[in-house]
Amino acid sequence: MSAAVSPKGKILVVDDDRLVLATLTHGLAQAGYEIIDADNGDDAILLAREHRPDLALLDIRMEGKSGFDVAAYLRDYCQMPFMFLSAFTDEATVRQVKSLGAVNYLVKPLDVGQIVPAVDAAFADIARRGAPAVPPVAAPPRLEPAGEVLTQVVPMAVGVLMHRYSLSRGVALERLQRLALAEGRTLHTEAERLLDAVELLSR
Repeated sequence: MSAAVSPKGKILVVDDDRLVLATLTHGLAQAGYEIIDADNGDDAILLAREHRPDLALLDIRMEGKSGFDVAAYLRDYCQMPFMFLSAFTDEATVRQVKSLGAVNYLVKPLDVGQIVPAVDAAFADIARRGAPAVPPVAAPPRLEPAGEVLTQVVPMAVGVLMHRYSLSRGVALERLQRLALAEGRTLHTEAERLLDAVELLSR
């Protein structure tokens, strides 16, 4: 656990892969954040209660309590915003991410250079809205100035495009924007349509 005090904010990073965890904690600390880390869900909940971080970055698939279990606790008992970092983009995962109200959903593999702008954008959104910053499930997404990161359904749709077509996050977002423009729809509506299509195909 890093104890370096930082003016940018405090993040709880949770991943049961120690190499991934070490990479994330080092990169985010270098970016100016105070980092608290855990490699399992039980420790994550205890650390969240003790240290009250401003944001949690959660892996989804872990032994014992999953990232979803931790997120539900943080939302219901700590009113703490959270982001997911996962290699999974199946329909059930996307649906649960959406229902929990994550501020973002990042699809692995990602390097720290891609994660830091998303974290910066989440903190900017938290500051604008005033913590606690967990958005309601039905809240519309908002365009973030740092890296054009969007909340709720849009990052999930971007993650699906990244996974399906092996695209970078920026290219996938541009493709989604072009689709929306070509069909005369808002970005949010196009993202919803894409996620609905994925859910339909999975059936």
